[in-house]
Amino acid sequence: MGKKAREIVGLNIKDLIKNLDKAYCDEWLAYYAWWYMAQAVEGKGYEDMAEFLNKIAKDELEHATELAERIIELGGLPTNIPTILVKNSNGGYPGVMKNLSDYDDIIRIVTKAEAGAIEVYNKLAKKTFGKDHDTYQLVCHILGEEITHEEMFENLIGR
Repeated sequence: MGKKAREIVGLNIKDLIKNLDKAYCDEWLAYYAWWYMAQAVEGKGYEDMAEFLNKIAKDELEHATELAERIIELGGLPTNIPTILVKNSNGGYPGVMKNLSDYDDIIRIVTKAEAGAIEVYNKLAKKTFGKDHDTYQLVCHILGEEITHEEMFENLIGR
């Protein structure tokens, strides 16, 4: 980020980097949890659930990548030690299902985590609106995808 760009950002950049890094850690933890569940799920119709989880895992990895790029543009570095991802996150590790064929538990875990992500990105959007246009556009993009993820899994409740 250049000198003039830093001048026009109406936020404390170090604080913004910290907030973005917490979201970055959340995304890595969600990616791993969704990917793991996609590999481990079993039972009737497991292929469909694995497909849903893999699709969302890929989105979460994309979000982590986008956030890392923005953190670096702002002059920071994202968390780079896997063992402290949980400590640096907003919501901690979302967990995984205990019973590999308990789809209700998968849906509960995913929808709870996605609701938390929606709150995080909504706060970031409010914080950056009119102050940091690039970050605002990024968090709105991610927010839209998190809303879609939550809806996808909520729609499975009626299956």
